[in-house]
Amino acid sequence: MTEAVRKRPRLFFLTVIAAAGPLAMNILNPAMPIIETDFQTSYEVAGLTLTLYLLALGVSQLFVGSLSDRFGRRPIVLIGMLLFILGSLFCYMATSIEFLIFGRIIQAAGGCTGLVMGRTMVRDMYGTEKAASMLAYMVMIMVVVPLIATPLGGFLTDRSGWQANMILAGIYGIFAFALSVKWLHETHFNLQPMTGLFQMFSGFGSLIVNPRFTHNAFQTAFSSAAFFAFVAGAPKAMQDMGESPTTFGLYFAVAGFFYMAGNFITGRKSESWGPSRLVLFGTLSAFSGGLHLLACLLTGTLTPITLFTGMAIVAFGNGLSLPSGTAGAVSADLNRIGAAAGLSGFLQIGGGALASALVAKLMALTGGPDPLIYAMTLSVTVALAISLAGQSYEKRLATRASA
Repeated sequence: MTEAVRKRPRLFFLTVIAAAGPLAMNILNPAMPIIETDFQTSYEVAGLTLTLYLLALGVSQLFVGSLSDRFGRRPIVLIGMLLFILGSLFCYMATSIEFLIFGRIIQAAGGCTGLVMGRTMVRDMYGTEKAASMLAYMVMIMVVVPLIATPLGGFLTDRSGWQANMILAGIYGIFAFALSVKWLHETHFNLQPMTGLFQMFSGFGSLIVNPRFTHNAFQTAFSSAAFFAFVAGAPKAMQDMGESPTTFGLYFAVAGFFYMAGNFITGRKSESWGPSRLVLFGTLSAFSGGLHLLACLLTGTLTPITLFTGMAIVAFGNGLSLPSGTAGAVSADLNRIGAAAGLSGFLQIGGGALASALVAKLMALTGGPDPLIYAMTLSVTVALAISLAGQSYEKRLATRASA
């Protein structure tokens, strides 16, 4: 084994770069009602700071994963962190909602590199079951950053304005870049030739027709859609209930700890229980959280506490299902690990962008939390259905292999 291979990046370093995108996404969310007022625009337009951020985060992943298969993981991360810093600066300097949205798009394009490369480099170093365990630990640590960022973002917005959030994001980007320059070692040495976009998209086609990739990728996409719908709609719902951005951030942090608990169980049990069982348990848990929220809405008992109780149950389930589903999708084709990470990330974030856009638009039209609850319930229901279909496929595959 060569010295280059022996120098594996530590899980903590991968966690730091992977957390940049989620940090920037979450830190501005409590400020959306304030941004609406500052720029004298609608909540729907202010919501584009999240929706288009998610869209850019998703689309960029299509290119980042494949480019890393061709050029290596490390160069992609370094370029991405520089873009993230530049985008944060643009956001801070924004004097119009259009310029703020532009800055968010640049910020997302940079932040996505850490998100994709974090899970890709984990899969470079470990097999499927071990990768699911390591991804769970990585996400458990990584989630602390947006967990802190959300209440901190609410606090900074209340005290210093939303611009302070972008200063903090830029500082984090500088830290992640410096860390990457010093300690982020390369993990991919079998560089794949790529002649152009056609070859890249044909690789995506091969993944889409791969049932193992499809059921894992779409399960994670719909599970994540419930979270992104919540992120888009909950700040407005809390404002309508008379709560401040700081209060929203504190409630959000509590729900985040349930997600971490699911990650912890996945990290401990992934190799003994197996990823498929964890995905099933997780989607069942999230489904029960969706039913709780729907029942509260229909009975008129939706309050900040019951809203975040439902989200906590969904978050716990996602903590079980997302790391295992992601590891399964990325492992579906070992010749296209980067492309699989990028495409699964695109489906996950792209679905989240669509869910957040629909929720923000419908809440602006209806003036109530109904679209938020219906979107979350639908998302977790579809995720459970895909999980059950995936379980059936894997059992049939195992039966054929043993025959």
